[in-house]
Amino acid sequence: MTLRDMARPSLRLTFSLLFATVAALVAVGVGALSYGLASALIWQETDDDFDRAAEAVAELTIDAGDLTPEDLAELDDDFDVDLGDVLAGSDTLIGQILGAGGQVVDEGHPQPLPVSNTDRAVAGAEEPGHTRSSEAQLDHTRVRIITVALGGGRGAIQVAQQLSEVDSLLTSLRTRITVVGVAISLAAGVCGWFVTTRVTRGLVRLTRVAEEVTVTGRLDLPVPAGGRDEVGRLGTAFDRMLGQLARSRDAQQRLVQEAGHELRTPLTSMRTNIALLHRFDELPLSARGPLLTDLTMESRELIKLINELVELATDTRELEATEPVELAEIAERVAQRFRTRSSREITTQADGTVVTGRPQALERALSNLVENATKFDSSGAPVEIVIHRGRVEVRDRGPGVPDLPEGRLFDRFYRAPEAQSMRGSGLGLAIVRDVVTAHDGTVFAHNRDGGGATIGFELPEH
Repeated sequence: MTLRDMARPSLRLTFSLLFATVAALVAVGVGALSYGLASALIWQETDDDFDRAAEAVAELTIDAGDLTPEDLAELDDDFDVDLGDVLAGSDTLIGQILGAGGQVVDEGHPQPLPVSNTDRAVAGAEEPGHTRSSEAQLDHTRVRIITVALGGGRGAIQVAQQLSEVDSLLTSLRTRITVVGVAISLAAGVCGWFVTTRVTRGLVRLTRVAEEVTVTGRLDLPVPAGGRDEVGRLGTAFDRMLGQLARSRDAQQRLVQEAGHELRTPLTSMRTNIALLHRFDELPLSARGPLLTDLTMESRELIKLINELVELATDTRELEATEPVELAEIAERVAQRFRTRSSREITTQADGTVVTGRPQALERALSNLVENATKFDSSGAPVEIVIHRGRVEVRDRGPGVPDLPEGRLFDRFYRAPEAQSMRGSGLGLAIVRDVVTAHDGTVFAHNRDGGGATIGFELPEH
């Protein structure tokens, strides 16, 4: 692991931070909305209280008539409305009465209100109901004050509303919303950690297995699999992938070993013949021709074997695009080619079956079957190609199919005992099986009534 990899946050940490960030954004949004609504409602209620008090005081100044501030301070029960009635039921309102010169006649409770020169000017106003509003600070308490003139220069009434309690309430609300938001973010982060730990547990195990495979090259390691979620399915797919890779590597190693064994025979024969070429002048004329013919035959077989090995190892057939293929056309081309090559009678009997596949690969598979039939059938009887509803059969009158386990005849490099002396690589039928399997088809081989063999394959129709 490089330093750059170590610097990258883990998936668990990334998801935890993502959970916490999303929760924080949601909490901020909800908190801001809640605080805005609550603040608006509180201030609306506060403003309504103050407006009602101001209107009541204005009506009081009109109802007071010729009463002096001192009379208002000493109102008896015969007066219908007094300052106490105006301020009753509110803990945030303070009332105070000013005289004609702005002096305080009746102090506000629980504390007196400040009187400015402007307030004194209002107290001396001739017009009743003349108002003036301001804000002031009383012993660390923020208040909003309205001064209403009694008229005739007789004085004024002051009403103050304490705003510090509203400020404290809103501060407390902000604090609580912040604490709740932080708590929600932390809880979301913790939940995200536990959730991602549970989700990524399988991914962590898969990563360890992948790293061990990279380091050791082993493909037989146990893979944690199971579960129906995406991680479980990934583990199952990873396990199958390793199994497929292991089988592919085993098949590759087996192919190399078997290919090495098969290559020794033609190479040994060629080496012997090449050694004889060093004494070519000493050989009788009757031996020179067979020697050169044998070398030519061996070189052709070697080239053919190498080409087949390359085709099996690289699977170049998959480079060909799939398309609708008429099997009757392929059968006729193969039959015509082998009529010319082997001077044998090759008959075809085909319906209009169309399959989806790779034309050249299918033609190669059918050619291998016909070549196999002409090689082993020395009776001279016609080789028949029969195609019906996706089933392709190549029939001959040769020695038939040996008694083997199912599918053994199509194994790579397998050659029947009676064919050991014949030329060939033992890869022809193996290539047929690979081509057919790639087309989702199946191969078959069985003896034919009256002698001979029927070997072929079956493909899904288009």
